[in-house]
Amino acid sequence: MKKIYKVLLGVLGAIILLVFVSGAFLSFFLPNVGAAPEVTLEYSTERIERGKYLANHVTVCMDCHSTRDWTKFSAPLAGNLGAGGEKFSHEMGFPGTIYSSNITPYNLKLWTDGELFRAITTGVDKDGKALFSVMPYHNYGQMDQEDIYSIIAYLRSLESIESSVEERKLDFPVSLLVNTMPAKANLATIPSESDQVAYGGYLINAAGCVHCHSQTDKGALIKGTEFGGGMEFIQPAGIVRGANITMHKSKGIGSWTMETFVQRFKQYVDSSYKAQELSPNDWNTPMPWIMYAGMKNSDLEAIYTYLNSLEPKDHTVVKFEPHRK
Repeated sequence: MKKIYKVLLGVLGAIILLVFVSGAFLSFFLPNVGAAPEVTLEYSTERIERGKYLANHVTVCMDCHSTRDWTKFSAPLAGNLGAGGEKFSHEMGFPGTIYSSNITPYNLKLWTDGELFRAITTGVDKDGKALFSVMPYHNYGQMDQEDIYSIIAYLRSLESIESSVEERKLDFPVSLLVNTMPAKANLATIPSESDQVAYGGYLINAAGCVHCHSQTDKGALIKGTEFGGGMEFIQPAGIVRGANITMHKSKGIGSWTMETFVQRFKQYVDSSYKAQELSPNDWNTPMPWIMYAGMKNSDLEAIYTYLNSLEPKDHTVVKFEPHRK
């Protein structure tokens, strides 16, 4: 019996040592994406305008880093552009509480352009801290370098808003695993607009559509479900799920023409559009329709063309599911 106890104690000790070493590795040696590049940008008018278009209508950085009015359909922006503070919590299905940061010059004045570039494309901040992947930096790390430069130039042009944001609080073991999330950038060259499939694929990656329009497991995208819908968003009224946006005739958007697809967005920038007022228990959508509606028609057409090139997903999405009483 003593021998068995010794073996068990040895195994237990080995497990404890392994956990300790693993925790130390995750805490002190990760993330490891390399030093921030030495970059000093020219904040030209062309870059600022391109960055404004991307940050407000394609990558929609302003969606998470501003105040949104959840009393209206699609929660349009309600001020404090770039000042941060948007909350992502347990109630929404996140492993802790995360707040979007202030990305106006007030908070970024001590950041170099290279540090901003590294944060946007790899998920590692000025101090070497891993960003939680609610920010789709893996997508941004596959964009064209010049487009990232343009976003940085635009952020530098924002009104400086003095505001502080609470520190995130992640549950264990995500508080350690977050350090494994950042990855080195794999930058691409923006395709020619004449190649609508490739160009549409570039745009849909930048917009991060796959994250809301796929199935997930504990926050991770389930391979093979891309664009077939299913991600869940918890709201006071119940669960809202991302739609199937593949070209399946009955379960996706296969019955939509390109004109229908474009108009689905453009209706929200029509002069006659007025956002519907909602009560706290009404169904809403996290989809920032009004922001994406600012995309150029040709860019929306390219996204439609790209989606049309994908295999349709035979997946039925139950859009709304009330909470059980």
